[in-house]
Amino acid sequence: MPDSVVIASLKQFDTPTICNALELVVPERRAEGFTTQPFFCHDPLLAPMVGYARTAKIRAATPSGRSREDDLSVRIGYFKHVAEAPRPTVTVIEDIDNPVGFGAHWGEVNSNVHKGLGSVGTVTNGSIRDTDMWAKGFGALAGSVGPSHGWIHVVEYGIPVEVHGMAVAPGDLIHADHHGAVVVPHTAAKAIKDAVERLTKAEERLIGASQQDDFDIEHLVAILDPAGRDH
Repeated sequence: MPDSVVIASLKQFDTPTICNALELVVPERRAEGFTTQPFFCHDPLLAPMVGYARTAKIRAATPSGRSREDDLSVRIGYFKHVAEAPRPTVTVIEDIDNPVGFGAHWGEVNSNVHKGLGSVGTVTNGSIRDTDMWAKGFGALAGSVGPSHGWIHVVEYGIPVEVHGMAVAPGDLIHADHHGAVVVPHTAAKAIKDAVERLTKAEERLIGASQQDDFDIEHLVAILDPAGRDH
């Protein structure tokens, strides 16, 4: 499992750069493992969220149908799941309502509570609210913004989920910023930094040439990477 040094190194890069590096390190994952739909980003200026996934599915359009005691038991179990080591964590929540985002799981209270339990942010297809009273430094990629939480409740937790095309299992390493999110395989995490350095050199070569006054199509054809790793 990646250690704190590896996680800190991943935070240096934006999510598109991580995706580029993964194309080099694990090319078989080139068309999977990342979000494919747009999000509302609560604070695009925050550093990337990097952490181990804690997962849940939620609904809000109707009551849970459970007893008050069972609802409390599920809530406590969910929060224990969020608080589990290792840390840091990213809370990945799939809203299974119809319509999705009917009620917000996230707001002033839950952003602060989850931050206190070691979560650095959330990735969800559901809605968020209280955006002006949000926990400081707590990241959020959400499907929408809404005013109410309705009958919000956790349906189940600690299970595989899918958010905007990204399949996530509990414990997966997540990297996310205002562009979207990606699952970083544990076995690939240590190789990301070196891959980024290699790709950056290829990109700098192409960008530098394109900014020269004598740049033309002949120059471009001469320096293009046949493997397409320079874009």
